[in-house]
Amino acid sequence: MNEKFMKEKPVFPLIMSMATPMVISMLVNSLYNIVDSFFVAKIGEDAITALSLVYPVQNLVNALAIGFGVGLNAVIAFHLGAGEKEAADTAATHGFLFSILHGIIAAAVSIPIMRPFLKMFTQSENVISLGVRYSTIVFSFSIVIMISLAYEKIFQAVGRMNASMAGLMTGCIVNIILDPLLIFGIGPFPKMGIDGAALATGIGQVSTLLLYVVLYAVKKPSVTINRKYLKRNKAIDRKLYFVGIPAAINLALPSLLVSSLNAMLASFSQIYVVVLGVYYKLQTFLYLPANGIVQGMRPIIGYNYGAAEHKRVKKIYDITLVLTAGIMLFGTVLCLALPHKLIGMFTDNPETIDAGKKALRIISAGFVVSSISVTSSGALEGLGKGVESLIISLCRYAVIIIPTAFVLTRIFGADGVWNAFWIAEAVSSVISAVVYKKAVGNKLNSRRAENDF
Repeated sequence: MNEKFMKEKPVFPLIMSMATPMVISMLVNSLYNIVDSFFVAKIGEDAITALSLVYPVQNLVNALAIGFGVGLNAVIAFHLGAGEKEAADTAATHGFLFSILHGIIAAAVSIPIMRPFLKMFTQSENVISLGVRYSTIVFSFSIVIMISLAYEKIFQAVGRMNASMAGLMTGCIVNIILDPLLIFGIGPFPKMGIDGAALATGIGQVSTLLLYVVLYAVKKPSVTINRKYLKRNKAIDRKLYFVGIPAAINLALPSLLVSSLNAMLASFSQIYVVVLGVYYKLQTFLYLPANGIVQGMRPIIGYNYGAAEHKRVKKIYDITLVLTAGIMLFGTVLCLALPHKLIGMFTDNPETIDAGKKALRIISAGFVVSSISVTSSGALEGLGKGVESLIISLCRYAVIIIPTAFVLTRIFGADGVWNAFWIAEAVSSVISAVVYKKAVGNKLNSRRAENDF
């Protein structure tokens, strides 16, 4: 496949052609998150609480996979744009091997820590038991997650977004179908409760990996995984982790944030912990599609940066920002107009619904302005500027929001947490604009991008 279309095709149709498959797959993934939680909620409120408490560690494992994948994507796209095919093949091969290693480590570490981790947030033995059962099964598939993400990012780096979309959609659809069958024991399937939800997730991930293997074998991408590229290459490995580590930390920061906010909210009522968990399920309908646009943008902006097409780099960023802001505006309207309906999908408890309505209306005030941070962070990752991207995420998920929430809860109670969200997004957007301009603006005048990677 000739990747030169990434610097020759008009920018807007190029972004749409690359992003649309990812937005569709992210929407299906969002639907899975909602459906999965919907069925788990039918088991009982303890089950959805357990799911909410497991989320930070589950997100951490996913962050390691996706974050390293972002580094893999950026390095491959950069070298392809610079015409360095062998370097791109070496990056793909080393990245694949490292992904296997990451999966083994993630499973070995995450499974044993779950019981003590859950005890930090609840004294309910039932919630702890449900959380341990769910997490043990889910984390057993960690190596599958890591390998799947390596394939996904390799396909994306060469512009094969449809292959990536097919893999993601297959896993989500299999999961959605199996969820009610395994949770409630429909037909010949055993009634497994929360264990069934975890197993459905794992089988969905295996389905994604199997499809990627078939697609890779049937039509190999222009970048290949081959043992002849396994020879040691410190420069390539450094680049993979130079972008991958900050990207992984970026994605892991919500785990720190959710754990911190759960600790604050639990001191008021378990209802607020449930509301926070439900919010994070609902917000995937906005941030995952927005992330789909950013995923479509990353290989394009990285390729053009490597090819020194600096005017196109700026145009790619601007168009992505407008598209992302449009999605966020839609989410704001939805949360203001139908908060009770959204929360009501996960609980029948009137107190939880009332608390959730108020939370959604307050939090949504920061949606549109967050598009600046989302776009800037994703663009910087695509340009190989992982540290600068990390600065933006630290502001959004730790440095501003956690202290703000701590102070505001002393004044406004649980509502202080919800207000901390929009305050953090507003401040972070200003910082993001400054960081992006400083990190990238001056570089776009240079004739060769290679020296900056």
